[in-house]
Amino acid sequence: MDNQKLIDFLNQLLSNYFVMYVKLHRYHWYVQGSHFFQLHEKFEEMYTAFAEDLDEIAERILMIDGRPLATMSMYIKESTLHEANADDKEIEMITQLIKDYQQMINEIREEGLNLAAGRKDSPTEDMLISIQAKLEKYVWMLHAYSA
Repeated sequence: MDNQKLIDFLNQLLSNYFVMYVKLHRYHWYVQGSHFFQLHEKFEEMYTAFAEDLDEIAERILMIDGRPLATMSMYIKESTLHEANADDKEIEMITQLIKDYQQMINEIREEGLNLAAGRKDSPTEDMLISIQAKLEKYVWMLHAYSA
């Protein structure tokens, strides 16, 4: 299949999204401190947005004749991000989210958009640009919060 590299990239993105979805739930549940209410609400907003994008990414994989990954073990294997497995303090949570979002932005910018453009797949390019913009907005917001 000549679009396998694009399908593989989208499955990696899907995997990263599942890891982030779980990480954001963990942060939502475990955040403590003076900014609890603000961060608890923001993390819920973020994981809700991730849930919507998960479906869009998986459906796009199907539309280009791929098969989206659909097991936690495959998500962990294919993700370029790491699970949250410590009870991080709020600034550690923010720092990790910025790092993860920036990593996904860079992967979209450096690999995903090039693969979609090479296939003249404008719908996938549009989806990736939209996802990149959302992630960039969260990076900006988290930087503003931590300043």
